[in-house]
Amino acid sequence: MTEYHRARRLALQGLCCLDVRGEGATEAVLAFLRDSRESLETVAEAEGMLRSVLARRGEADALLSGQSRHWEVGRMALVDRNILRLAVCELLAGQTPKKVVISEALRLANEFGSAESSRFVNGVLDAAAHRILRSDSRDAGDKEKEELRRKGNGNNCNDKSDGRDAGDKEKEELRRKDDGNDCNDSNSTG
Repeated sequence: MTEYHRARRLALQGLCCLDVRGEGATEAVLAFLRDSRESLETVAEAEGMLRSVLARRGEADALLSGQSRHWEVGRMALVDRNILRLAVCELLAGQTPKKVVISEALRLANEFGSAESSRFVNGVLDAAAHRILRSDSRDAGDKEKEELRRKGNGNNCNDKSDGRDAGDKEKEELRRKDDGNDCNDSNSTG
């Protein structure tokens, strides 16, 4: 079992405890994590995962509600909803490949969930992952378009805000002078 899987298992246990006891029990749950027999690195990773889910739980729940037909998040099985929250927060963070997140979620569902958990988790998580990835690609496209608008069309030699750093601009200016094509000095003979 890998360190990350052990951390996910530990984070899931903590999330389930918090789901039952409420967020007022956060310190007790963190103490539970620290008292586990896991390595310090695994405990630290599990704490990070747990804190990430707590910080983004509303966002994760809203996303899950939109993906699970006829199932409000509060009506999902305790283990299933916390596996889904953990996985969705990992997907939102964008640090772990989608296939790894889904595989790990299914592994947790098989270990801790009911006979139907892995099918349910797979269906909801796959839909959520597609939605997150579509949203990320739209956001990236919007950011790229904004960056291009900000840079302009790049054809104006006098435009100093073309997105290049000073070293690139200096190299290009030297190249133009060497070629005799300095648009800032029309009398340049090269």
